[in-house]
Amino acid sequence: MTPIIAPSLLAADFSRLADAAAAVHGSADWLHVDVMDNHFVPNLTIGLPVVRSLRGATDLPFDVHLMIEAPDRWAPGYAEAGAYNVTFHAEAAADPVGLAKTLRSAGALAGLAIDRDTPVEPYLELLPHFDTLLIMTIKAGFGGQRFMPEMLAKVRTARQHVNAGHLQVRIEVDGGIADDTIEAAATAGADAFVAGTAVYGAADPAEACRRLRALATR
Repeated sequence: MTPIIAPSLLAADFSRLADAAAAVHGSADWLHVDVMDNHFVPNLTIGLPVVRSLRGATDLPFDVHLMIEAPDRWAPGYAEAGAYNVTFHAEAAADPVGLAKTLRSAGALAGLAIDRDTPVEPYLELLPHFDTLLIMTIKAGFGGQRFMPEMLAKVRTARQHVNAGHLQVRIEVDGGIADDTIEAAATAGADAFVAGTAVYGAADPAEACRRLRALATR
């Protein structure tokens, strides 16, 4: 699959989210929206009202990453608000497959996220029900953390499973993705890349996206 570059709004200026979206228009594939609830993870970020509002400010597909408790209750609202892909955490969902079906029925792709300390193997059999597997390459909850190369073992395991089963599932990585780490993630088998500081900390966010894409396709 062609690599997907998804800048994370977590690293942008929250008072200028529409400008942050515009800054990567034409160079990014998705816009990654981190939703944190101060329960599943200690941080608190934007929620559904902001996503609804921002949806009217850009036509970039929204890649919504729910780091929240009770995603079975809240995730469908993000699909109904126009999110392209809604990803929830395996550790938080009561019925991952049922929620994936609900999200797809609401018109969104369904993603399953695996946090740093969670093994990927127990969830591989669920992948036919999903469109994206998001593997955290940091501990979920805060931006700006250092990339953990040991997490790429999960990416390799997932890629082998996806290829063996001929599944149409994106393997996405999130955490510390930058110029010096994206090649290793791509080599391990990732084909979608969330980048926060590497994009919004750059002088030219659009050029940063293009550079990351080039590195991921080497």
